[in-house]
Amino acid sequence: MTITDIKATTVAVPLEAPLRHSAGAHWGRFIRTIVEVVGDDGLSGWGELGGGGESAEASVISLKPYLLGHDPLNLEQLRWKLMNPTATLYNNRLQLHAAIEMACIDLAGKRLGLPAHQILGGALRDKVEFASYLFFRYEEGGAGGETNPDEIVAHARNLKEKHGFRTHKLKGGHFDPKHEVAVIRALAEAFPEDTLRLDPNGVWSVEEAIRIGRSIADLNNDYFEDPTWGLEGMRRVRAGQPIPTATNMVVVNFEQLTQCILHDQVDVVLLDTTFWGGIRQSIKAAHVLETFQRSAAVHSSGELGIQLASMLHLGAMLPNLNFAADAHYHHLTDDILKGGKLPYRNGCIDVPTDPGLGVEPCRDKIAQYSEFFRKTGGYAYDRDPARPGWYSIWPEKNFANPDVKTVSGDQSWPK
Repeated sequence: MTITDIKATTVAVPLEAPLRHSAGAHWGRFIRTIVEVVGDDGLSGWGELGGGGESAEASVISLKPYLLGHDPLNLEQLRWKLMNPTATLYNNRLQLHAAIEMACIDLAGKRLGLPAHQILGGALRDKVEFASYLFFRYEEGGAGGETNPDEIVAHARNLKEKHGFRTHKLKGGHFDPKHEVAVIRALAEAFPEDTLRLDPNGVWSVEEAIRIGRSIADLNNDYFEDPTWGLEGMRRVRAGQPIPTATNMVVVNFEQLTQCILHDQVDVVLLDTTFWGGIRQSIKAAHVLETFQRSAAVHSSGELGIQLASMLHLGAMLPNLNFAADAHYHHLTDDILKGGKLPYRNGCIDVPTDPGLGVEPCRDKIAQYSEFFRKTGGYAYDRDPARPGWYSIWPEKNFANPDVKTVSGDQSWPK
């Protein structure tokens, strides 16, 4: 079993409405690069990473000399080929390796007739629970426009009724903290049995984060995610307020994980199957955390169905997964998978049991959303169309206006 070809295709899949965050906005679509690894038996394995365009596709294809003739089951050698210290320092191949590793595991699983989690050690659970992942949204096509507490609560209630979520995560850092505290308190009042999370993506100062943490400490919090920036800043916030802290931003490799544990800097680490360089890297990090009696969680980086499947296999295997996983998935209007989007049941998604990742992309859908990408193009993740002259310069206090619910006349939005 060897690799005979590798292909890369950029797609853009529409969101229900544009998502607002601390650095700007997702402009109504997620852009992803779909990676296909072809085996000598004609089978294909599939992977996925964030972003896209000619440069991303070329970066994937440039790895052909490393991959042609490689046995997709030889995953440790693959890691050293693509992610040895020199390659990682100069070429930043973490996410490229992650997508190719996904595809190799998928290909090997199909050849062997085994699901990914069985190849990697076996599952502890057959489904993974997810949080609602609430964003302030711009209005587009009759959807979105939520900025005030009542609107966010109504949006959360709709998602809970539709998908069964029992944990609600608010993406903050976009408006003044007083406004976002009011929103998280409204969620607590509306869903007293559910747990909460507030995540401003590290834009608050240490002192402001401590003050906000203390002000919401009486709520049913899972954890306080990335309230400030940096390992030392996170350590100070952890020491200064009572809510457990979590990060996906400042512990994203094993050097940082070492410091986090040695110096008690963060309580919970969110693991990402692309940011950490692959499923196996994430599993390894989770086992380190387990050794020191710390919890892991599953992070979302704007996935389509291929990466979501990798997240499900990861979540199935983690002994210390003590929290609902994150996913942007419910914000998508469609997916590239045969049969459409994977369904939520009672806030959970079943772990795939078919061979490999257990999901099969639809080539017609890939072609459709590749064409959509060519029509709409990319977008700047850190630009907010409602604030054309604004840049996210920390610690500048220039928060968005909650009265602005839509961006009219902007031809950048997908039509």
